Amino acid sequence: MTKRLILMRHAKSDWSHDLDDHERPLNKRGRQSVYALRDWLGLNDYRPDQVLCSSAERTHETHFRLDLKAETTYLRELYLADAATLLAVLKKATGDCVLLVAHNPGIAWFASQAVSTPPDHSRFEDYPTGATLVVDFEVDDWEDVRLGSGTVKDFVVPRDLTDS
Repeated sequence: MTKRLILMRHAKSDWSHDLDDHERPLNKRGRQSVYALRDWLGLNDYRPDQVLCSSAERTHETHFRLDLKAETTYLRELYLADAATLLAVLKKATGDCVLLVAHNPGIAWFASQAVSTPPDHSRFEDYPTGATLVVDFEVDDWEDVRLGSGTVKDFVVPRDLTDS
């Protein structure tokens, strides 16, 4: 069986408010990026049945604006999580297609470690806001996922979708 992971960094956040980092919302460009990502997910039939999302406002808002119909869990441990924590959380997933919404630098490290061959994209290593990786693992259970075993199916950054 194949398990699919959609690994998304939150969209661009708004630094104009005097808020704690955990409470920062998306800015206008971030909101527009999420709508482009929502459309891209739908056009490519990337439909998660489970969402694991950081509890931060910007990840929560990113997920909310995607308008997905999936079981969702918001986890404080995903806030600024490192790659090892992201993997540990993923190993507890129950869906067949899981969307994990988190932050850099952990998400970039995790993405690069998860795949056997990185996508041919100039922005993959720095994983900018809104970056989204679709990767398949040939496992029956998320517990069996091993780093370096994922096969990249797709990778996009919002500017790929909005700058034409």
